[in-house]
Amino acid sequence: MPVFAGQDDARRSMALLWGGGEPGEVRPGPKPGLSVDVIVEAAIEVADTEGMAALSMRRVGERLGRTGMALYTYVPGKAELIDLMYDRALAELPAEYDVGAGWRPAVASWAGHLLRFYLRHPWMLQVSQARPVAGPNEFAVLEGLVAILRGTGLGPRRVRGVVALLFDFVRGAARTCAETGAADGERRRARSLLLEQAAPGFTARFPMVTWAEPAADEPAGETFTLGLHVLLDGVEAAVRET
Repeated sequence: MPVFAGQDDARRSMALLWGGGEPGEVRPGPKPGLSVDVIVEAAIEVADTEGMAALSMRRVGERLGRTGMALYTYVPGKAELIDLMYDRALAELPAEYDVGAGWRPAVASWAGHLLRFYLRHPWMLQVSQARPVAGPNEFAVLEGLVAILRGTGLGPRRVRGVVALLFDFVRGAARTCAETGAADGERRRARSLLLEQAAPGFTARFPMVTWAEPAADEPAGETFTLGLHVLLDGVEAAVRET
């Protein structure tokens, strides 16, 4: 089930995201040492280890040895907390990429970093892209990708389309990897055996599907790399047209 960011009071979130709320400042509370930074880091740990469904102000408070109510002095509510978590996690990603070898290797590097990021933080895939958080780290990730693509010579409208396509592709690949896991090949083999028993003549009925079916031992990374190359071939064709 998707979680929508940006559902809170925008002024409060912007103040916290951009420093108006002075993240990291130790404010009066039941115990010393509590801050926006500490709360956000604890919330990310909860989401990483227990999933987004387990996230609540009470659960984060328990992780910090506080009550959930003690957190409201620093973060107004769960909606603002999700915005802060989302943007804070994105700080792990590089803000700049070397384009000395060309834009394609740089985009491939960007996509690989983003894929591994999502696999480290699968809860990020549940945060819908329909409403941007509009935090500094979100803009830094976007800035880095646009800086690469501007070197293609494509205009702003086409670059925006490529940016959206790349994010959708990487998020989709990460979601598939996160949902299937390492045992996917074994499950595929087992299901193929059952299919042969349940649907005799399947190969003759669906020869094209059978031909295109990936091998059970084909690594997911190879599928991602192939798909990315095909996508970038399309971008390259658009660049040649330009």
